[in-house]
Amino acid sequence: MQAPTQNFLRPIAGLTLGLLLVLAWDASGLDLALARCFGDATGFAAREAFWSRDLLHGGLRWLWGVAWLGLAVDAWRRQPAQRGPSRRQRRQALAAGLLILLVVPALKALSHSSCPWSLQDFGGSAPWVSHWDWTLRDGGPGHCFPSGHTAGAAAFAPFAWIWGRRAWGLLALSAGLASVGQLARGAHFLSHVLWAAWICIALGWLLLRVMDGLAMRRSRLGLSG
Repeated sequence: MQAPTQNFLRPIAGLTLGLLLVLAWDASGLDLALARCFGDATGFAAREAFWSRDLLHGGLRWLWGVAWLGLAVDAWRRQPAQRGPSRRQRRQALAAGLLILLVVPALKALSHSSCPWSLQDFGGSAPWVSHWDWTLRDGGPGHCFPSGHTAGAAAFAPFAWIWGRRAWGLLALSAGLASVGQLARGAHFLSHVLWAAWICIALGWLLLRVMDGLAMRRSRLGLSG
């Protein structure tokens, strides 16, 4: 059995490493170079393609919706999962995941950065502007940073935190497919994708710790959940 300190330090170390990798990509300035692998001055060939728009964009949304319904039903089952998280943990993960789905759209609403398909490099009208320059608008529609579609997959991170390795594998597969589709369509830069994933994973861990702490406090006070 792992010590509590070890259970705390391992996620912190992983999140810190992930943050450093995201920062390194962001500092590399390679977003435009990667986007040019999928598009040019005429736009993005895969923007309206069936595989990217209907399968990886629309199809995954339907799949995620079904998954949320299943997880909601599972969170209210009276019988706890065998060899798995408790009913309380599953409810906490459900609440944390739904909160995450509100956070990324809120960040996107504040962002002035436009999507690659709106930029001059790819047939649009807006110049490229760093997504960290919150005071400068690029003249395009904006509201593209971070990636909402990646967040749709990464919002399941609280369940990965409580279920473990296999759940992380499914999350990575889902987020990877969603992100590839959006990169190919010109809907996002890779930095948009990486930041969305990191925010969801980190926020999922933080929310679970806060909820768990509140639940333990209520238990010590003798209050029923």
